[in-house]
Amino acid sequence: MSGLRLMAVHAHPDDESSKGAATTARYAAEGNDVLVVTLTGGERGDILNPAMDVPGVRDRISEVRKEEMAAAARILGVEQMWLGFVDSGLPEGDPLPPLPEGCFALVPLEESTEALVRVIREFRPHVITTYDENGGYPHPDHIRCHEVSMAAYEAAADPEQFPDAGEPWAVQKVYYSHGFIRKRLQLFQEEYDRRGEEFPMAEWLKKWKTEQGDLMARVTTQITCGDYFPQRDDALRAHATQIDPNGSFFAVPLEMQQKIWPTEEFELAKTRVRTAIPENDLFSGIDHVGVASGHQEETK
Repeated sequence: MSGLRLMAVHAHPDDESSKGAATTARYAAEGNDVLVVTLTGGERGDILNPAMDVPGVRDRISEVRKEEMAAAARILGVEQMWLGFVDSGLPEGDPLPPLPEGCFALVPLEESTEALVRVIREFRPHVITTYDENGGYPHPDHIRCHEVSMAAYEAAADPEQFPDAGEPWAVQKVYYSHGFIRKRLQLFQEEYDRRGEEFPMAEWLKKWKTEQGDLMARVTTQITCGDYFPQRDDALRAHATQIDPNGSFFAVPLEMQQKIWPTEEFELAKTRVRTAIPENDLFSGIDHVGVASGHQEETK
């Protein structure tokens, strides 16, 4: 496999390393073109690693997050570009405070959609990955990321929409990335129990709201990428302001993850090609030669 193009659309720097990162690393290593599009600069992200909460970091957080993103992209072996919108922050309180003026979540959808359409028509991806309607979690930028991605999927193929944004291009498939799978943690806990050891994420699993259901029921596509888990973790550590290297992201040994759950999960949301579910390849059903024009019949 080579020569196909994958675009991963993310809300903030670090999202590309915590959601589908091993998949993008695998496809890039196999010779495909992989572009991470980061919608905002992550300017309002908290410093979550105590070791980085020091003078000289917070007052230049925008520059630091760009440096971190560049390092993560190098580790994953992908290209990366910024769409240029401003982080909305995560509002907290009851009632929730208003979002800051000019932030990404408040930018008119048409404006942010056109910006992403320009990138799609230039890069011409065969597949896009993004977030579901809940944003993966209810951050306003993640929800907006979903809305913009789905609007741009439709608009990029339509010559009547944004005619000054480049030649139309029909993306063949769109996937939602599903990283928080309850069944995955349950299997890890069972392995710890079998070994007679304390599961380091037991409290997290216990607090999981089972009434929300397990996202595994929505998964259509599993990508085997355990060999790239080390790159995933190294890329995540590169976002040093956001990730505590002693935190829960790294609690389960890599060897256990690679043995018990060596895949990343996706949900096929839109397709213009025929494919069979379940899948083990994001490019399933895509004819490398046949998609040269970017136009095929939509089947779902």
